Amino acid sequence: MRPTLAEEKITPPARAKIEGFHKAVVDDVKAAIVKHKFVVVGMAMNPVVKSARKLLNEEGHEFHYMEYGSYTSMWKQRLAIKLWSGWPTFPQVFVDGVLVGGHSDLVEYLGAKKN
Repeated sequence: MRPTLAEEKITPPARAKIEGFHKAVVDDVKAAIVKHKFVVVGMAMNPVVKSARKLLNEEGHEFHYMEYGSYTSMWKQRLAIKLWSGWPTFPQVFVDGVLVGGHSDLVEYLGAKKN
C-alpha cells in the first residue's frame, strides 16, 4: 500500500475534516459496492470510463454506474473517492466489493476469469 501519514501526525481537528470530506459521496459508493456485484465509478467525457462500461456490457455483466461530474466539475467529490479508495484515476471498478482497478485492470480480471 502507498504510505500515508501516521495517525499521531494528524491533529483531531484535521482528522475530523479528513473524515468528513464529501462523506456522503464516499458513503454512496460504499453502499453501491455492497449492493451490486459490479460497480463502475466514473466521470462524464472520460473515454476510459466509457471503455470499461462498454466491456462490461459486451461481456454481459450487469453493473451499477456512478458518475461524478466531468473534467471541470465535481473534482472535490472525485478527490474524496480517490482518497478513500487509494486509486488515483477513473474509472474505479469494484467487483464483489473489491477494488479491481481501472479499465486495463478490468480487462485483465475478466480475462483471468475466463481461463
